[in-house]
Amino acid sequence: MKYYIIAGEASGDLHGSNLIRELRLLDPDARVRCWGGDLMRAQGAELVKHYKDLAFMGFLEVVKHLPTILGNLKTCKKDMLAFKPDLVILIDYPGFNLRVAEFAHNEGFKVCYYISPQVWAWKKSRVYTIRRLVDKMFVILPFEKEFYEKYNYTVDFVGHPLLDVIERPVEKMISPTVVTNEKPVIALLPGSRKQEIQRVLPVMLEVIPLFPDYHFMVAGAPGLEASFYKSVIGNSEVDILFGKTYELLGKAAAALVTSGTASLETALFQVPQLICYKGSAVSYAIARRIVKVSYIGLPNLVMDRPIIKELIQDQLTTENLATELRAILEDPARQKQIQKDYNQLWDRLGGKGASRRTAKKILALIKPSTQPAS
Repeated sequence: MKYYIIAGEASGDLHGSNLIRELRLLDPDARVRCWGGDLMRAQGAELVKHYKDLAFMGFLEVVKHLPTILGNLKTCKKDMLAFKPDLVILIDYPGFNLRVAEFAHNEGFKVCYYISPQVWAWKKSRVYTIRRLVDKMFVILPFEKEFYEKYNYTVDFVGHPLLDVIERPVEKMISPTVVTNEKPVIALLPGSRKQEIQRVLPVMLEVIPLFPDYHFMVAGAPGLEASFYKSVIGNSEVDILFGKTYELLGKAAAALVTSGTASLETALFQVPQLICYKGSAVSYAIARRIVKVSYIGLPNLVMDRPIIKELIQDQLTTENLATELRAILEDPARQKQIQKDYNQLWDRLGGKGASRRTAKKILALIKPSTQPAS
């Protein structure tokens, strides 16, 4: 079978790579063509375009890069027609992927969506578009199934794929070659897009002089150059670590994290954290008007309560960050509650095997006679 998979950022590359691995185990003759990253390519997919050329964050940034986005869309359509896949698999990245879904549907290709766009947060009208264009939706957050049912659209909750790559309980995986400093480590995860890193990382760096007994390390995003980070970091006393984010989290005493998949990864590693977010003034003002959720952190959304402190926009100051960081580092009661909340979070995410379950359901979608095993 031939699969055309599109992921537009680092987390999609991770989950897409695990899905490709499971598809190949079930379908040894699978041929996969993808928009993604190095992890998907390492699983044998033919990479059309890297996600680092696709990731634009915020309303103004999307408008600014609209010609590039439209050019990418044109390239994608042409490439898909030439490849003629048996199934198109879309991974999150809704601004681009929903346009691809419409094209693929109109061309007669079967379409499935793995990892739902956050339509429950904003643009709920997109549900009707998804219901019309997508043959099957596989969701990874437990509340999403109930959300879609309100719109008379049946989706499959497959569990969260991070549980396939992070063990419970987490063992400290750090090696001497990763961290040699004897001080406790504070991990900085400022995101994977240049725009968010340029806004968030400088504030994170400002707290370093206030915590001389800790060693700060930045988790470098794949696809971004060390020179970019150095231009942001300047003379700050912090190290950059590429390709070893999980090892870093395995060592960290605490973490400062942007919203997104990283906040969930950090929680699964049982690391006390603060969620930090800052967008452009205009983008944030627009988002406040249209985004209809109480939290921006995935752990808080899954638990439906603020288990992690969120410092957003004007709240993201050096003073606030330092105060909250001291609390999660030094308050035993706060630390005990964090671990209790993290354990409950694990239990809500559906257990291991999301990638395998999704691959079986995908194969059954292409071959209806194939019954997905449990």
